[in-house]
Order: sequence, then structure tokens, then C-alpha cells
Amino acid sequence: MANAQSPSLPFLIFGSPLIERAEIDEVVSCMESAWLGTGPRVARFEQDFAAYQRLQASQVAAVNSCTAALHVSMVAAKLEPGSEVITTPMTFCASVNAIVHAGLTPVLADIDTVSQCIDPAAIEAAITPRTRAILPVHFAGRPCEMDAIMAIADKHGLMVIEDCAHAIETEWRGRKAGTFGDFGCFSFYATKNVVTGEGGMIVGRDEASIARAKVLALHGMSKDAWHRFGDAGYKHYQVVEAGFKYNMMDLQAAIGIHQLARVERNWQRRHAVWNHYMQAFSDLPIGLPAAPAPDTRHAHHLFTVMIDETRCGLSRDDFLDAMNAQRIGVGVHYLAVPEHPFYQQRYGWHPEQWPNAMRIGRQTVSLPLSPKLTDDEVARVMDAVRAVIRPSAFAGRKT
Repeated sequence: MANAQSPSLPFLIFGSPLIERAEIDEVVSCMESAWLGTGPRVARFEQDFAAYQRLQASQVAAVNSCTAALHVSMVAAKLEPGSEVITTPMTFCASVNAIVHAGLTPVLADIDTVSQCIDPAAIEAAITPRTRAILPVHFAGRPCEMDAIMAIADKHGLMVIEDCAHAIETEWRGRKAGTFGDFGCFSFYATKNVVTGEGGMIVGRDEASIARAKVLALHGMSKDAWHRFGDAGYKHYQVVEAGFKYNMMDLQAAIGIHQLARVERNWQRRHAVWNHYMQAFSDLPIGLPAAPAPDTRHAHHLFTVMIDETRCGLSRDDFLDAMNAQRIGVGVHYLAVPEHPFYQQRYGWHPEQWPNAMRIGRQTVSLPLSPKLTDDEVARVMDAVRAVIRPSAFAGRKT
């Protein structure tokens, strides 16, 4: 293993967002307007996002996180308490936690080893008489096999709630991720492809479901603050059900408006970095992401490599430490959900029940893939990986 680089080198932060002058000026303008909560900028952001997703503005609702979007969607879906919702073990805990908080029962179906997305055959095998919904996750920006998933849902009369936290630009056969199911849930967290710091968006198949989601996202009130305190005069509200405090602020939307305006430019940069990595690591004894499937668009949210100790000569965690010593920030997306003690204790889950997710979760590492990366920083990442894992080190091993 190579020695650590000079400590004088700046630490390259994983997932650092690209913030430009337009966002800063919009935030300042928002603050000077004295309208910080949900208001005109949230409405504009919703309209812009709907246009990008090829939807009507009445089909989207901005919220304060993708977790909130998932939770509200399941409540709005009116699934009876205790119903089973099938999802993937290769996801952030929020996907499963939202099911739990909605009073539903999570059921895991293993992943396909190539796409690392949920396997439709595993979904079919996991269905029971209590199953009411499927929650597919478009992992790393790669679309799930939505034709097969929707066919399963139609066959069994199941709702579909898409977790699109990684998938703003993702398409499956010319159609935007999030527009297949009853609901699609997006994230604008600080590391995501469109950033608001914290934030999320719900898209819905019909206006009635989104209207209910909007009410649920703000205390169950019939009118939000913008409409209660606008210049048209005070409007009384009514609480029509017990909702949540999940609304997005104009301060967040002020950032998102301009992030979304540059979404394609930023995607092009991540696409270029992705291709540089694929070429630079092609001779290393590590697993690389599969090429995007035909007639799909990959959002290039995460670039994940697989560190198999039998091939590389070091463990995944040793690789994490070595990259940190090289002053390169890396991530793990993800340890499989059943590796975590809460789910083991509550549901009796063991990682071995989902062997594909277990293996990949113990080997995966995410490398920096932000549009903020300069060419020199991309070169630093590539040099660091090649310093830690040399192509000749295990030339005699079968890969």
C-alpha cells in the first residue's frame, strides 16, 4: 500500500455541492423579501420541477426531505395499518423507516447483482396476502426494471411508491423515474444531484393524491401560510386531518430553483467524471459499475466500486482507511439494511437472508462524483485509487 499523501493537500470532501452565484443571490433576495417560509419560491420550484419531470404543476408537492415524501406518500395512499410494503435491502435506512413510521410492515426482496437494484423476481417471491405496495429504489441513479415491476403491481393490485432520491435525471425507456408508480419521491439533500440543503419532492399520478399529500405535509391544514397571510388578506384555515410539519421553505427553494436550472450541465460533468473513472480503473482488480442498460438514462449520482479482499488484497474497510490517508473523502452506499441492529431486533432479520445485498454491502465504496470536481481533483482520486490498489499486485489471481 502506498504511503499517505502530504498532509498539506486539502481534504477532498465527498459529495461537496456546486453552489454558484445565482443561488447565493437568490437566497439573499429571499431574506431581504422577509418571506422565508413556504411561499412564492416554493411554488416556482414546484412548477420548474414539474416541467422537468414532464408533469403538471398540480402533480408535485415540495417537502423538507425525501424521507418526508416517502412517509406522506404512504399515508396518502391509505394503506391499512400493518400492510406489507416490499422494498430493497440495498438502500438508506430512510426507505425502511418511512414504511415503519407509516404504520406498515417492511419486507425485503434481494437485489440484482448487476444493477444493484431490487430484483423483480425477488419481489414476486416476497408477495403474501398482506402485501399492498412496492417501494423500488433507483439505486445510484440507475433505473429499476419498471416494466417488470409495474406488471407485478398490476397483476397483484399493488401500489407503487418510487424512491427516487438518487434519480432526478433517471429515465427508463424514455420515461422519467418517479412517474411510473402512484407516487415518486425525490431528495435535494446536500450531496444530491439537485441541492437545497435539505428538501424533497413528491410527484403523483393524479391531482387528488398530491392535494392530500400537500395537506398532510403541513399539519393537515386546508391552506398554507402563503395563502393565509398574502396581500389578498387573511384567510382562515381548517384542520382536516392530523398532518405533519414537512413543508419546504422559500430559503431552500431559492437554492433549488437555480440548481435545477443547471441540472443538465451538472449531469454532463458527472457523466464525464464517470467515464474518466471507468477508463482509469479498467485494469484494476476491483468491481466497476455496469454500463447503463439500453434505452435508459443513468443519473450518475454514485460511482461505486467493489473491493473484494480475495481479488484486491485488502478489505473494503482497509480501502476506506487508505483513501482517507490519501485525503480523499469516500462513502459507503450502503451496508445492507439487515446488517443494522434495530431491524435485526425488531424483525429478526439476518443479512444472510439476502445474500446479494449482504455481499455488495460489505464490498461497496462510493468515490467522489460531484460536478464541483476539477480536472486536477479527478486526477487525484484516480491516482489515489491506483496507489492503493495496484494492477500488478495480484496479477496471478483469478478475477
